[in-house]
Amino acid sequence: MTERLSPGDPAPGFTLPDADGKPVALADYRGRKVVVYFYPAAMTTGCTKQACDFRDNLTELNGAGFDVLGVSPDKPAKLAKFRDTEGLTFPLLSDPDRSVLTAWGAYGEKTMYGKKVLGVIRSTFVVGEDGKIEQALYNVKATGHVASLRKKLAV
Repeated sequence: MTERLSPGDPAPGFTLPDADGKPVALADYRGRKVVVYFYPAAMTTGCTKQACDFRDNLTELNGAGFDVLGVSPDKPAKLAKFRDTEGLTFPLLSDPDRSVLTAWGAYGEKTMYGKKVLGVIRSTFVVGEDGKIEQALYNVKATGHVASLRKKLAV
């Protein structure tokens, strides 16, 4: 089982390509709060619902000082199609070798339809301005998660 992160832990650094293939580093957000969420696959029902919830709440999140980054194992071309189809306005990052997912504890054994499988664990993290984890939420639900997160963050 992949080790999970906890509040107070340093956020594992990364640089990943976005939907256009441009590198985006977590370090680019130092001095700002950032919500980093990991999802299994672009253009699936649950992941689309979750991404659209982030899109629809982005103005309020940004206004409260939070940037949003979505990370999945999808290749940039698929992320670009997902972004364009759903009108997503925050960076979607590609982690095809799952190294960042693993470093954040968002890839490992999970139960799906009653069976144990290896896969992406839908997870959301809030990283503080100092680069430390403020919230580590594993096994979140796609639906209603953003509303729950906004409550936790008082946004």
